[in-house]
Amino acid sequence: MSVPMVLLPVFVLIGLTFALLLGMAGARRSALVGGQTKVRDIVMGQPNWPTRAMQIGNCFRNQFELPVLFYILIAIALPLRHADLIIVLLSWVFVVTRFIHAGIFVTSNDLNQRSLAWFAGVLVLLAMWLYFALRIMLLI
Repeated sequence: MSVPMVLLPVFVLIGLTFALLLGMAGARRSALVGGQTKVRDIVMGQPNWPTRAMQIGNCFRNQFELPVLFYILIAIALPLRHADLIIVLLSWVFVVTRFIHAGIFVTSNDLNQRSLAWFAGVLVLLAMWLYFALRIMLLI
């Protein structure tokens, strides 16, 4: 697999993270400018943001939890030349689950739907790690 093909899903997922960062910054700025939140209420990291700002902020923070295992896998698989078509296809499925999860998180925030999207991503990532580990351990 070519390096660009392996890294494209990574770049797309990083793009999602930056989009959420910008959305969070905008929501927080609006809350401060609109007077919904005062600086003294959040200056020490207190969770005193309005619901919308918290919602986007939590979604942004979530991009540093499960996706870290994805980034590590790609970072290891690429130099070891074990990032094949299956890894790339599963990467795209994982990225799609992250977009669905984020979309639900910042819109309806329906916990049942969001949990299903999160769990689908977990299963895909688990499959990726198992496949990768078996290829390494069995020298395939």
